[in-house]
Amino acid sequence: MKARRPAALARIRLLTLDVDGVLTDGRLYYGARGESLKVFHVRDGHGIKLLQAAGVAVAVISGRRSAAVARRMRELGVRSVVQACDDKAAALATLCRRMEISPLEVACIGDDTPDLPLMAAAGFAAAPADAHPLVLAAAHWVANNRGGRGAVRELCDAILRARGGGR
Repeated sequence: MKARRPAALARIRLLTLDVDGVLTDGRLYYGARGESLKVFHVRDGHGIKLLQAAGVAVAVISGRRSAAVARRMRELGVRSVVQACDDKAAALATLCRRMEISPLEVACIGDDTPDLPLMAAAGFAAAPADAHPLVLAAAHWVANNRGGRGAVRELCDAILRARGGGR
């Protein structure tokens, strides 16, 4: 999908990701022993790696805590992982200060109303195709793909294209 603010994509230095409903399809799976399972799409992971290789930092800001998320982000080389976060906008402000990045240089992708403050704080807000209607209305860009089904890869590709690269 075309961005409402395409020039904003070219200046992105940090992409922040929600997890449930963005990197996953939003469903929660519990095993017999109570462990939660998450399914990640390999193309999203590849997009994250391409973005990092192009010099764009990636961070996770999630309202839930999950060992699976910590492990997957380690595999992808994502160092900034904030879990069990009640105030995503405050977490973003902390990341921006630490990384010396303006919020205008941040893209975020979220899928539900707890992500709205983060979306308002970032310079560029995105959503998967199946996001909550209020999130879709707040987004500058909406993926053609659903959460956990390639929406993150789509956004990574859009950022890379805007920066003069892309695959």
